[in-house]
Amino acid sequence: MGLFSNNKNQIYDSSSVDMETSPPKPTPKRIYQAWQGNNNFCCGGRVLMGPDASSLFLTSFLIGGPSIAFCIKMLVTMKDNDSFNFNIMLGGFILTVLDLSFLFLTSSGDPGILPRKSKAPEASSDHTKNSSQGHPWDWANNKPNPKIPKLKDVTLKNGQIVKVKYCETCLLYRTPRASHCSICNNCVQKFDHHCPWVGQCIGLRNYPFFICFISSSTALCIYVFSCSWINILRQPRGLLSAMSGDIFSVILILYCFLAVWFVGGLTVFHFYLIWTNQTTYESFRYRYDKKKNPFNKGALGNFKDVFLTRIPPSQLNLRAWETEDNKVEMEMGVKQNMDGVKYPTHWQKFNYDGVDHNMKGKG
Repeated sequence: MGLFSNNKNQIYDSSSVDMETSPPKPTPKRIYQAWQGNNNFCCGGRVLMGPDASSLFLTSFLIGGPSIAFCIKMLVTMKDNDSFNFNIMLGGFILTVLDLSFLFLTSSGDPGILPRKSKAPEASSDHTKNSSQGHPWDWANNKPNPKIPKLKDVTLKNGQIVKVKYCETCLLYRTPRASHCSICNNCVQKFDHHCPWVGQCIGLRNYPFFICFISSSTALCIYVFSCSWINILRQPRGLLSAMSGDIFSVILILYCFLAVWFVGGLTVFHFYLIWTNQTTYESFRYRYDKKKNPFNKGALGNFKDVFLTRIPPSQLNLRAWETEDNKVEMEMGVKQNMDGVKYPTHWQKFNYDGVDHNMKGKG
């Protein structure tokens, strides 16, 4: 312990002076607490939702309210040994639980977010030569960075060449079919759209759940619509008299008739997208009907990709502690390629979209 004095009456402890003048150490945070996107988190970072997750309550009410009321009506009107009403009630209850479960699975998980990087990738001299495509912004110097091209060519396994874009917000080259959601402020793999009804982006990891959600919603609407008509027609009186005596069934018929046009049309549209291996974003932006779709594997192959392919694990470790050593966990690892541009390691690990990752930069 070092001691020094200015006079005989004053003695200072150098270690205590250092402790007083040194800044306090920052409180460690988990990665979800330092998240730079617009997402909301629940259960200590175990549940990831979009910024408009409150809309989930409205969607749950629009689905659960009428269907649960329908089940209660069937239960109340059930007579002794009335297996017909019981079976209808049971079918409606199962469809309701399935529908709400798929809704929660769609909205409460990682849709396929590409973890952003803390700094821009290094660029080789080849990139500078091909700088005519436009430059990402250099945040450090507040000017365009001429060394990093905005677009880069990637060769798929089928020989097709697609362009991947550099994201100026996430500071990375996106994987093929990824796009940046302006609402969530994240790059999402195989970005389809941001759905306000589930309050979440729809991407690579939750698209199968989304399809099951809208399909079960359509099935539930048709089921309640049909059974409500059966309840009216089973009554031993005229149609108008039966409808006037069962106003609740009439309301359910009208409600389901209107709802099925929306969810049913959405379901048909997305099955068309699956059939042609497109996303909603691509169908409106790229118009693959006017040129060859490089990701189309045929109808059976396209359906297999959605329904019979394992959902890749999340690239996020939201509950890890943010330190100088593990900040790379937010970037989830990068691999230095031969052309000097860093690509996420999960490209090589999971081989998304049939990309040949032994690629060369082509500016």
